[in-house]
Amino acid sequence: MLRTRILAAAVAAAASVSVALLPTQAQAAGSIHLYKVYYDSPGSDTRSNTSLNGEYVQIKNSTSSAVQLKGYTLRDATGYKYTFPSYRINAGKTVKVHTGRGSQSAGHVYWGRGAYVWNNGKDTATLRTASGTFRDSCSYNSTRYDYKMC
Repeated sequence: MLRTRILAAAVAAAASVSVALLPTQAQAAGSIHLYKVYYDSPGSDTRSNTSLNGEYVQIKNSTSSAVQLKGYTLRDATGYKYTFPSYRINAGKTVKVHTGRGSQSAGHVYWGRGAYVWNNGKDTATLRTASGTFRDSCSYNSTRYDYKMC
């Protein structure tokens, strides 16, 4: 009798753990989400285009199909806003939104700013769809590191 109760308790505990580990429907389907914020570009903050482009936010498509990002927006806590031009991100790929100027290419788009966006110690990146629906956010509060994996 005691052995049966112990076995039943162990089975119930194992079942609850496996249920708790199941991914949510959104995770199982994948998403467009913030992947990395590189908020403190390497070297001195000289405002050179190279330094500005060392500051970026990386967005990942973890869905099983390509997604058109046209009209999606990326904002910092201050309200600086980047709006995606026509840009198709393939399944499983990432795109870096660089702060400075450059030519759009596979995996890279450019904000075109002449000043930094991301504070070196504390900020929040927010991604929204073209219709304004919240997609993801990533906050950091550290001068110890130069980037944050979201």
